[in-house]
Amino acid sequence: MQYGFVVPWGDAADIGDLAEAAEEAAWDGLFVWEPVWGVDAWISLGLAAVRTSKIRLGTLLTPPSRRRPWELASQVATVDRLSNGRVNLSVGLGAVDTGFETFGEQCDKRERAELMDECLEIMCGLWNGQPFEFSGSHYHVQPTEFPTIGNVVQSPRVPIWCVGALGKPKSMARALSWDGVIPQVLDSSAMGARQADLSEVADLRSAIDKGPNPHADIIVEGQWTEHSPAAYADAGATWWIESMWGAMGEHSPVTAAYDRLQEGPPS
Repeated sequence: MQYGFVVPWGDAADIGDLAEAAEEAAWDGLFVWEPVWGVDAWISLGLAAVRTSKIRLGTLLTPPSRRRPWELASQVATVDRLSNGRVNLSVGLGAVDTGFETFGEQCDKRERAELMDECLEIMCGLWNGQPFEFSGSHYHVQPTEFPTIGNVVQSPRVPIWCVGALGKPKSMARALSWDGVIPQVLDSSAMGARQADLSEVADLRSAIDKGPNPHADIIVEGQWTEHSPAAYADAGATWWIESMWGAMGEHSPVTAAYDRLQEGPPS
């Protein structure tokens, strides 16, 4: 089990400070969420990259449906080079109630899934270098001779973690085709989805072990005071992402995050 921390709130300078604190406290990864409008996730991670040397860095998560594939590919590759190959990209459809409709982003679930699939294919193609061309339902790319720096350090590419809805074959097939699964269970509650429980994670681990990518990660998010990371590790999860979203309502969420990071990962 590896242990990461997702920052609930903070400006780019705060992310740099928190990443340095996380590395000093022996966390394995620091992650940020990518808002529709606000603090830029990849500028923040770029700063974190130059402030650290070992810890993995990434988003949790990026909704590709509202990103231009070539711009996202450029940002991810740039931070991968700055960090000497320490970037993870987490993707999913995203929560439409975080500003999608307000800013005119695509809200239809099927359209967002199509946009995400095409975006990921284009990104991987661009990282492999020119000449690259793509023709899809939403995007079209032609080879270019314009000089650019687009390579990534990691081979064969930056690891991609993808949200997979348990019990939804298309969603799970998509997630299982990448490097890690962030399992979610669609729920009839107001929240819309919940984290997978221990038995669901164990079933997913069994399915992954029998599939073409038995080394794929399973990423679980939660608070160690409410759930047992060790139990999830026994069930087959490989990453525990410590979250404290309640800190967003505190007087100083950055201070709360810093204090938690200094305590170190769950033991």
